[in-house]
Amino acid sequence: MKLLLGLMLGMGMAQADAMISDAWVRASHPGQTVGAAYLTLHSRENVSLVYVETARAGTTELHSMTMQNGVMKMRHVETLPIPANKPVKLAPGGLHLMLFELPSPFKVGEKIEFRLCFKNDSGRIREQFVSLPVKAAD
Repeated sequence: MKLLLGLMLGMGMAQADAMISDAWVRASHPGQTVGAAYLTLHSRENVSLVYVETARAGTTELHSMTMQNGVMKMRHVETLPIPANKPVKLAPGGLHLMLFELPSPFKVGEKIEFRLCFKNDSGRIREQFVSLPVKAAD
């Protein structure tokens, strides 16, 4: 991982200064191949979340969820703007990270590592590595 990080820093990627709070991954059941993660993002400058990955899922996507006339609609979101000094919350029933192709269930107490990439207004991409705890849904 250190070598990969060093290579990315050498290619112009830098550590992000985004702050992450209220972060967690929903515990999943045996046989379940889809999961979800939630967090609140803060930044001192305008940035956009442009990429997320974890080794614990085949694919990770940012999704929005809305209810329209009693029907749940989920949409893939390419980028998520995070305005300077305005927290953006990813939570159940709204924006969230969808985790596809889970090789095994997420268990309560486990920690899941993620790589998040943010792009600022000048186009510079910065990354941040975070470890999110797995919790049961309330």
